[in-house]
Amino acid sequence: MPYPPPSRALTGPRRRTLFASAAGAALLVGCSGGSGESRESSAGSPSLAERVRARAARDSVGLVERYDAAIAAHPAAAERLRTLRAEVVRHAEAFGGTIGKSGATTSTSPSPSASPSPSPLSSPSPSPSPSSPATEKDALVELATAERALADRRTAALADVPGELARLLASVAAAGAVHAYLLTEGAR
Repeated sequence: MPYPPPSRALTGPRRRTLFASAAGAALLVGCSGGSGESRESSAGSPSLAERVRARAARDSVGLVERYDAAIAAHPAAAERLRTLRAEVVRHAEAFGGTIGKSGATTSTSPSPSASPSPSPLSSPSPSPSPSSPATEKDALVELATAERALADRRTAALADVPGELARLLASVAAAGAVHAYLLTEGAR
């Protein structure tokens, strides 16, 4: 037996459409950067996002220096390490760090003393050693450990930064985890 047609014609949007629109609007509002992405806070100090970006640039520049030391100390591993180093250079540049033409590394980001409060990435980290371990295997393990620690710090900072920077941090952290895996496999 067929159902009879509704007694009145439906006008306006349906309930499901309204719910879907409300959910979509909530997602868009939740993803927007809001005022947290301002370039400077009211006190004139760098914003949290700028401090995180500056720290990420310095960390990537430091990692490039570790790769340079390992390449110089272990020429047999240079070909494999140059590819990973090139990726880390791109990461440093994405965060605002620069690599000089002679291979020297610098950071164009604000100094850590400019931030009155610690950023999520400002946990103490060992300063990169200018020399590489004596054996190639130890050098690869050291690089893998540095990549893994940096990826973990960047992952931990994701919740504290606005959208675009969080996506960049997540992407670079994932790449760092892959680098750590490749270096670990190369050390076997």
